[in-house]
This record gives sequence, C-alpha cells and structure tokens, in this order.
Amino acid sequence: MTAQPDIREFEVTARNTDVFGRVLCAARDHHFVVDGPVQNGCPGEAVTPAEIFLSGVAACGVELLQVLAQRTGVRLESVGVAVRATMDRNKPVHPRYSIFHTVGVHFTLEGVTASEAEALVESFAGT
Repeated sequence: MTAQPDIREFEVTARNTDVFGRVLCAARDHHFVVDGPVQNGCPGEAVTPAEIFLSGVAACGVELLQVLAQRTGVRLESVGVAVRATMDRNKPVHPRYSIFHTVGVHFTLEGVTASEAEALVESFAGT
C-alpha cells in the first residue's frame, strides 16, 4: 500500500498602507501590522519582517517539541525557544539577498531529563 502524500499548503498576503514602510499582513482571517526597520526610514514601531521570520522559527520549535514529546510519551511541562540572529549589512553574505550571518536557537525545557531534552531537540533539528 502506498503512503498518502502529506502536502500542506500555506498562503499569506501583505500590502502597503498609507504610512511609508508599514505593511498590513494577513494569514487566513488574521491581520497584523509589520514595520520596516528605522534604518530603512520606516516606522520601526511594529515588529519587523526579520522578527516575524524568526518568530516563526521559534513558534515552530515550541509547537514541534510539544508534538514530539507527546508522540514519544515524554512528559514535557513547558518549552520556550529564543532565537537570536545577526546581519551585517556592510558585509553581505550574498550579493542579491539579505541573509543572516548568524542564527542561534536556544531551547528551555522543563519537566524532562537532560537526555530527554537532548533527544527532543535533536528530533526537532532533524525534522
């Protein structure tokens, strides 16, 4: 028997507003504001595109560790993820794209042993 494909599709939208550098974004029925950074002459009051991107990585880490713990029967009481990144605009990694120079992901897990925590994080890294 052939396994059924597990295809997941996502769509988000973004459009400019009357404020230079302010963007209205939507995902399904959820709307939120994103501001370009002040270094670009934008408001910088709302979260920036880079922060939204990194938040997605952090949220993915929390959600997936919960799922992996549940699947393996590990009693995970809480999980937190902090993502820190740097970008040096004076030393671009790529001539055409803005790419982070460093990205660090730090997990904080409670209610698990050190070996369980290590196994969960390794499973996350492999997904």
